[in-house]
Amino acid sequence: MKLIIGNRAYSSWSMRGWLALKLAGLEFEELVVPLYDEAWEKRREGDEFAPSLGKVPILWDGDCVVWDSLAIIEFCADRVGRERMWPEDDAARAMARSMAAEMHSGFSALRRELPMNVRKNFGSTPLSDEVEADVIRILTLWMQARARFGGSGEYLFGDWTATDVMFAPVVTRFVTYGVSVPPFAATYMNAVLHRADIVEWIELAQEEPWVIEQYEAEPAAD
Repeated sequence: MKLIIGNRAYSSWSMRGWLALKLAGLEFEELVVPLYDEAWEKRREGDEFAPSLGKVPILWDGDCVVWDSLAIIEFCADRVGRERMWPEDDAARAMARSMAAEMHSGFSALRRELPMNVRKNFGSTPLSDEVEADVIRILTLWMQARARFGGSGEYLFGDWTATDVMFAPVVTRFVTYGVSVPPFAATYMNAVLHRADIVEWIELAQEEPWVIEQYEAEPAAD
């Protein structure tokens, strides 16, 4: 298997695809491509990128190609069994999948106004009403998952699942922009940030030579 990902510092979808393969325990080669550099447009026209229209992540397994992070999660579930990726309990699994799908399709204000940058910590950042609404919704989902299915585990559904994979870049965003969270969320975020695969991703991001200036500037105050 070969997984093509963008810059670890900035690419939240790449992080999700990479974490999914780590969760599945599948061996894979990774190819990191710098996003939006001078060779980006030419590179994304290559055969390896063609199925995804140049977007990352994209997973190749022989002639089989999977793009989109959520599709990669389900590909992994097909390979190793859904119990490796999702909660075993039917009700928990239904909620976990719904939360992952909502993360996949929603929270556009958060994505737009708080772009991922795991190399930065801007401190407490003023949030727009739209981002504040996204944050409240995310915290509500986390609270409900922890209360109903977290049990004695550290993560949303006790054990680390694909839903935590989908929300991991949100955890790093909350750190980058100093988003204030209640104690239960801070405890969850601390558990996520101390996972070996999360630590590895963030450490590797520090070593990348590429910089995208628009994601490096401190957010302007209102």
